[in-house]
Amino acid sequence: MKKIVPFLLIFLLSFKGMAQSGTNIFGKDPIIHLENFQKQRLYFGYFLGFNNFDFKIDYKDLQPTDIEVTKSTGFNVGVVADVKLQDYIDLRFEPGLYYGKRELSFPGFTTQSDRLREVSSTYIHFPLLLKFSSLRTGNIRPYLVGGVSSTLNLSGNSKTKDDNYEQKFRVKPWSSSYEIGFGIDIFSEYFIFSPSIRGLFGLTDELIRDNNPNSPWTGNIDAMKTRGILINFTFH
Repeated sequence: MKKIVPFLLIFLLSFKGMAQSGTNIFGKDPIIHLENFQKQRLYFGYFLGFNNFDFKIDYKDLQPTDIEVTKSTGFNVGVVADVKLQDYIDLRFEPGLYYGKRELSFPGFTTQSDRLREVSSTYIHFPLLLKFSSLRTGNIRPYLVGGVSSTLNLSGNSKTKDDNYEQKFRVKPWSSSYEIGFGIDIFSEYFIFSPSIRGLFGLTDELIRDNNPNSPWTGNIDAMKTRGILINFTFH
């Protein structure tokens, strides 16, 4: 999460600059931009953003030595289709490409080649979300968003027969999650800028166990599920 903070600061500085440049978002009696845009039944957009993925690991042993997960910041890009259900509720589909990387450090090994496993993930992410918007105030409109998602991992080594004994860490190609978060629509003269932050919480076990049921890498893992923080900057 610390690596995401600089991007949030960049956003806040950009937002401050936009407000000072005459957009007049928060001023008294602002000029109302794109007043009828969100009255459309269907509209589209695209997003760019950042992610920080983690693993939630449950163990069979009640007192295990935890596997350490080192996270890094990845990127997101995708498109948005928004269907208006009523004045304050929209159904949103946001298919996108998400790239992230995690490093797992397993206890009990003396050599780095056995102890460390890098899990690079290239996700095709399919979230179906409900967006609950508040009343619009001037040129801003906060909202809450939540829903479910399915994710295809293109780099999970799921088809290989090799396992951790050959230094191959494997995860299943498909997983499902639920997501919840919040954001704000900012109406400029020509487009809507919509930054948001969401938490992603895995529902399904993603781990493919080693062929040896007593494997020191996977034998004590009861379930391994992705969780993460998603920050997207959407343009309509």
